[in-house]
Amino acid sequence: MSPFKILLFTALLAAAFSASTADFNSDVNVAWGNGRGKILNNGQLLTLTLDKSSGSGFQSKTEYLFGKIDMQIKLVPGNSAGTVTTFYLKSEGTTWDEIDFEFLGNMSGDPYTLHTNVYTQGKGDKEQQFHLWFDPTANFHTYSILWNPQRIILTVDNTPIREFKNSESLGVLFPKSKPMRMYASLWNADDWATRGGLVKTDWSKAPFTASYRNIKIDGCAHSNGRSSCTTTKPSSNWYTQEMDSTSQARLRWVQKNYMIYNYCTDTKRFPQGIPRECATRS
Repeated sequence: MSPFKILLFTALLAAAFSASTADFNSDVNVAWGNGRGKILNNGQLLTLTLDKSSGSGFQSKTEYLFGKIDMQIKLVPGNSAGTVTTFYLKSEGTTWDEIDFEFLGNMSGDPYTLHTNVYTQGKGDKEQQFHLWFDPTANFHTYSILWNPQRIILTVDNTPIREFKNSESLGVLFPKSKPMRMYASLWNADDWATRGGLVKTDWSKAPFTASYRNIKIDGCAHSNGRSSCTTTKPSSNWYTQEMDSTSQARLRWVQKNYMIYNYCTDTKRFPQGIPRECATRS
């Protein structure tokens, strides 16, 4: 094969899916906050700030229909009660799909609550919550969303904390037809975020700041009704990735030691029986 044909083939393969690393200037727009969201260090760092007037947020420039997104985040330190820091995927419309990481702030010395949820066609009610095995305010840690046609895997520093499988065969909805954009935000939710709203935001500690870096997006870009992966599947393994035995063991370790709420075991909430997908360890 001639050098030109090799170059052309490589370019066509690269065009089949979108992969980008660590440049907020090219990947995202600061969507709201009136200057409270800042891209710094030549696109390598993004900070979001919350004060009594407003929070802030950013979103990806591109929508994706399946993908893997990694983000390093350092959460609000000190007394973060009432604040919520987020990193999630969401489609548009009133019957939206969504995959959530939400970090619920707490009083100094108390752990953050990592709240996860999956929405399909505007319906969620699939919450799992965790405490983390480290201080998420001391350093950056990597939070990842892997979303392919068969499963959603949420990981923290490459350790899986949750798997939500495609259980359409059981009549369970799974997000697979609506492109989603990546969003992140820092906002005040002291009506519910900390101890059900009993602990309010201490505005004397404002402004609050969360920091994001090393964004990596590897996904099927979607525009004008078409996915870049329609004809050529990505060469990366996330599109067909499953949980191997090592990952399953690590998942069980996290859920045994650090899970603090699981909708699948909330029999009071579901007196008619737990949701059908719970039998598949979603």
